[in-house]
Amino acid sequence: MFQALVDGMTALLNWLYHLTELAHVANYGLAIILLTILIKIILYPLSVKQMRSMVIMQQLAPKVKEIQDRYRNKDPQKMQQKIMELYREHNVNPMAGCLPLLIQMPILIALYRALLHFNYADPAHARFLWVKNLSQVGDPYFILPLLAGLTTYVQSRMTTNMTDPTQRTMLIIMPIFIAWISATVPAGLALYWVVFNAVGILQQYFVNRHTQGLKEALNTGGGSRENR
Repeated sequence: MFQALVDGMTALLNWLYHLTELAHVANYGLAIILLTILIKIILYPLSVKQMRSMVIMQQLAPKVKEIQDRYRNKDPQKMQQKIMELYREHNVNPMAGCLPLLIQMPILIALYRALLHFNYADPAHARFLWVKNLSQVGDPYFILPLLAGLTTYVQSRMTTNMTDPTQRTMLIIMPIFIAWISATVPAGLALYWVVFNAVGILQQYFVNRHTQGLKEALNTGGGSRENR
């Protein structure tokens, strides 16, 4: 069953490559960029919901901490109840970020498997900028892994609650981890990750602007019902 997903990813990449041929810019790197944008469009509703939830949860962090400080030692069960009531009041689902990640995993694995043994229509078009072949593992100049780590940091920084020590630690660890992973997979997958993050940063920027009024209302102790 998973092989069917890999075969489908291969067929989709070849179809997108043929589109670049029709545009007289035949290149598998451009096909991967088109693939990334296509997946981003498909995941857009889920991604925006995830980003909105993360922004609001960041703003609610001080109130969550107040509840934790008040009930953690006295009544942990009531603490969880109060936190969930706070999230429901502001129409936030703390699990909203999980679904896009779960959907992403089979896509990443399928693209990884497809690129490892890709049968290029024209091997010359498997080159992209400084990368000689998008199926080669790693980037000879480590540019794509560094960009993957940097874009991961930028996107995470846009929603990280810097008052939380755990989140501050993850803000450093995750980009390093992503950069390392990107150096051990086919360069085409690293390219996919960089473009995916770059588009995600743009989306997060507009989500942050869209929720600015909501953030100001939360900061002044107001509600959020008008922004639901």
